[in-house]
Amino acid sequence: MVDYLSNVLWTEDEINFRKEVQEFCAEEIAPIADEIDKGPYPRELLRKIGKVGYMGVHHDRSVGGTERGLSYEIIVAEEISAVNGGLDMARMASTTLYGMPLARFGTAEQKKKYLEPVVAGDKIGCIGITEPDVGSDTAGMKTRAEKDGDDWILNGEKRFITNGSQADYMCAFAITNPDVHSKDGMSAFIVDTTTDGFSVVQDHDLLGMKSARVSWLKLEDVRVPGNMLLGKPGEGFHILMDELDSERTAIAGEAIGYARTPYEIAVKYANERHQFGRPIRAFEGVSFKIADMAMKLEAGRALTLTAARMYDRGENITKQASIAKLYTTEAAIQITNDAVQILGGMGYTTDYPVERFLRDARLMTIGGGTAEILRFLIQREVFKEFFPL
Repeated sequence: MVDYLSNVLWTEDEINFRKEVQEFCAEEIAPIADEIDKGPYPRELLRKIGKVGYMGVHHDRSVGGTERGLSYEIIVAEEISAVNGGLDMARMASTTLYGMPLARFGTAEQKKKYLEPVVAGDKIGCIGITEPDVGSDTAGMKTRAEKDGDDWILNGEKRFITNGSQADYMCAFAITNPDVHSKDGMSAFIVDTTTDGFSVVQDHDLLGMKSARVSWLKLEDVRVPGNMLLGKPGEGFHILMDELDSERTAIAGEAIGYARTPYEIAVKYANERHQFGRPIRAFEGVSFKIADMAMKLEAGRALTLTAARMYDRGENITKQASIAKLYTTEAAIQITNDAVQILGGMGYTTDYPVERFLRDARLMTIGGGTAEILRFLIQREVFKEFFPL
């Protein structure tokens, strides 16, 4: 592997940590990367990831984390995704999408019972936001939670939920006060998936990310104890928005990973493959693609690290996270597609994993915020900066 690490962006500790994660991935994931693409990922593999601490780099020591921050999470995301994108999507859905709302808004008791085992890799989490009729317009959420004594009764459906059929716990969002705007009437709940009324309708058969499981779920009169409300009633929209910034930054880290491996394969292939008496790297139609790939990877990594560093300092990163995710996920599609083109017929076969990475990359301009909604968010934040209220 080429050493990308000796540059001004990373600390010495981050560089050493990356090398450590790379060694783990080479030993534990790479030998079975193609096999687990048939899905689902083995739970034991997430336990191994948890045991070496890669589920908890941005979680507090009180729940078994290492408190290294989002800048370390994007390293884990990149390195695991460089081997198998679907596996890291499952890992991140558990530790970031589910885990960060609990970490930032949960009580000490909630964190101990419902976050600590997820950080250890012993339990799996998911987040319940998207619904059959609700994607980018989260304010249009239809899932309802009604008070019943000290408990809440949840009814609704969630769709395209990563880890849905595998999860032990879900951070579910629901409308608790339909009489006000959903930004003020939405709440978040911790749901034990063994609770009566929770069911899996189906696992979606996906184009890519096949080592993960993405599910359609139903909640029918699911009784949730009052002490499993996350934060305060009506605080759900704020919790959701807070989670999305860290999620989008981590996804950007993943995108760099599943673009990087096809890039490396393409560079080696362009040097070894000969046509017309010379290596195909000698032709500008190939070498200029390599130049564009390298440029996009370097730019994407800098954008992603900027967002992560700001998040770790407690700054608002809505614009930076949106820019990082939008740029890296679109770049990943371009890079993986160009890698297939450079390999030609071989790129379209399963002899090389490039086709797998291309299929994986295509999802992430949709999941975690579509490219279209991210452009909306970016321009909104820009105009806020120029014309503050």
